[in-house]
Amino acid sequence: MDEDNLQNIAENEEQEPKETEQHSTEEKLKDLEEDNASVLENELEQAKAKADEYYTHLQRLKAEFDNFRRRTVKEKEEIAKYASERVIMSLLPVLDNFERALESAKSNQDFDAFSQGVEMIFRQLMKVLEEEGLKPIKAHGEQFDPNLHEAMFREESDEEENTILEELQKGYYLKDKVIRPSRVKVSG
Repeated sequence: MDEDNLQNIAENEEQEPKETEQHSTEEKLKDLEEDNASVLENELEQAKAKADEYYTHLQRLKAEFDNFRRRTVKEKEEIAKYASERVIMSLLPVLDNFERALESAKSNQDFDAFSQGVEMIFRQLMKVLEEEGLKPIKAHGEQFDPNLHEAMFREESDEEENTILEELQKGYYLKDKVIRPSRVKVSG
């Protein structure tokens, strides 16, 4: 029996280190999991703090952008409201001259003088408008261009087909844009 006891003792001694080793490994694994959980919780807290910081920054930027948009809309409204002020100011002398011409026509019956006065006012008005970029569209004798002209009538003529015979209403460019096409009579 002694031999059996010795063998049992030897087996127990072999198992004890294995159990101790296994228990030690389990504890290490548990400690490692706790450490990992602690690290992950810490990283999660940092990520939450960063997300809160970004969200706050985003809210601030959104508020700034909304204020910028409102300010821009208000500025555009102001510009649109007073955009014509400079043109109106340059037209006031023309208006003054028309008033003087009308007053003069009441007291002076000289048609030639009145006609000359109106012609001067017309030139003054055209000068102001040209300074703003208004240019007449050439029509009479030109080839019909649907981008520049609006054909009101077609008339048989010795002229080449689609030649403008008569300008019924003058057309104008404002800078490079056609703001009103010329109304014309075309050969055809």
